[in-house]
Amino acid sequence: MSDLLWFIVVGIVAGFLAGKMMKGKGFGLIINLLVGVAGALIGGWLFGTLGLHFGGGIVGTLITAFLGSVILLFIISLIKKS
Repeated sequence: MSDLLWFIVVGIVAGFLAGKMMKGKGFGLIINLLVGVAGALIGGWLFGTLGLHFGGGIVGTLITAFLGSVILLFIISLIKKS
């Protein structure tokens, strides 16, 4: 249970940071936070599949979640434009 809560917190922080970085492509605070949690899942899967690791601990987890969130926000913004 503790790991799940930690994962959600990291995803929320990553979504917030990704929303700030992707100015004009974000979807508001709540959606960006939810995208952050989903992005953390995607980042973990994608970078794990590619064999990329950004270190251990909280910093590596946050970097992975942040990059996954940026990728997901970018894809959503492409779909939204269509």
